[in-house]
Amino acid sequence: MLRLGITGGIGSGKTTVCRLFEHLAVPVYNADSRAKYLVEHVQDLKSELLSAFGPETFLNGLYNRSYIAGIVFADPVKLKLLNGIIHPYVLKDWAQFCFEHRNEAYVIKEAAIMLESDGRQSVDRIALVYAPFEMRMERLLNRDASDPEAIRARMKAQMPEEDKMKLADDIIYNDGRHSLIWQVLDLHKRMCIEAQKSY
Repeated sequence: MLRLGITGGIGSGKTTVCRLFEHLAVPVYNADSRAKYLVEHVQDLKSELLSAFGPETFLNGLYNRSYIAGIVFADPVKLKLLNGIIHPYVLKDWAQFCFEHRNEAYVIKEAAIMLESDGRQSVDRIALVYAPFEMRMERLLNRDASDPEAIRARMKAQMPEEDKMKLADDIIYNDGRHSLIWQVLDLHKRMCIEAQKSY
């Protein structure tokens, strides 16, 4: 079984791409949604977060995302601290997912932060979903009705897209000019061929 990482900046369309893979019956692990689950259900992780960020980290037992976001997206050191706490738990959870799907040709890990973290060691290949900055901003404003400055702060906290493009094994262009379906089908075919070779 091979492990394909799907990553990309906020608003790039990672989830849309992963839905296409799911239609091809490929198991997809969403690292961000699993992280949200783990922070509220794993007591050791909750304790570490409370120790690092204080009692406001949880409100009535629920993870206070807006409080944490206000801290970490303005401070790269705090963002690194947060990721350093959560990532080991996500990696363990991902390993369990891979074990459960060990008979598949390949599985996918969807994660916003992969090329810039130790998460890249947890996959065999990484595909970057790329979209131009203006298109990403437009999608996020339409989707979340967020403050443009808050979106820019989150984008600045991520590795620049140009740097990611140099590190990725594959690039999926979600720019309205390339067919997402054909790009996904092509990568799916190549992954299946590689998986057969590895048996």
